[in-house]
Amino acid sequence: MIVCPNCSHPNPEGAQACEACYTPLPTSTSSCPNCGASVLPDASFCGQCGTNLHPQAVATAVEAHNTPPTVQVGMSESESPSIPSPAPAMPTGVVGAGNQPSPHEPTPLPPTALSTPEEVTTGGVSPVTSEGISASTLPVQPLPQPQQGAESAKTQLQQQTARLLQVQTDTLIELPPNLPVIHLGKPNDRVPPDVDVSGFPNSEVVSRIHADIRVEGDSYYIEDMKSSNGTYINNLPLLPGNRHRLRPGDRIALGRGDLVTFLFQVS
Repeated sequence: MIVCPNCSHPNPEGAQACEACYTPLPTSTSSCPNCGASVLPDASFCGQCGTNLHPQAVATAVEAHNTPPTVQVGMSESESPSIPSPAPAMPTGVVGAGNQPSPHEPTPLPPTALSTPEEVTTGGVSPVTSEGISASTLPVQPLPQPQQGAESAKTQLQQQTARLLQVQTDTLIELPPNLPVIHLGKPNDRVPPDVDVSGFPNSEVVSRIHADIRVEGDSYYIEDMKSSNGTYINNLPLLPGNRHRLRPGDRIALGRGDLVTFLFQVS
């Protein structure tokens, strides 16, 4: 029986090709010393376990490769084998006329672009401009500082302003700023009005302490102060003790009959 060295299929004696893989069968085979598989006479390694079938030949070749060449004693300097000396190393960053850099190697930086250790550690790098003047010697212009007048003007523009437009006389009254409570009425000894309506027509329907406008942030609230003829918002009576948040365009009537009327405006 002949075992196929390729697929290990057993073939009958006298077979010239493997019945399984059609590999030509050797006329004479040998056995692997490690696994016992059939191998060809000229095979270097076993096809089953990979064992080296000629270890002495491999060891001899490795020993011959690692053995340094011997120089005979007494040979003249002219007869000794010449050993090429290594080429002198070129300094980094210097490219001569006959030493062009390889296209596959990065071109070294010029010496002027490199920083010395003192400059790196101290942070005192002074790059040189194209005119040869150090950038550290150039005058540094300070950034423009915002003017206080411009900031105050901007703040004033953003501040909300409330006004009352007197309907009967088309008079515009600006509410006093920075007052938490603005009194509406006529001159009296108890609470002087911040908005005096005594000069408008039909002011007799308005009480001396008629209504208050309270300022809370950006919001304005109006409250009737138990006036004789009442306060009306958009033609609806405002009950004493209740507050109404004013919105631009609200119609405020002090007293009955819509005789003393204001329009609330915000800008």
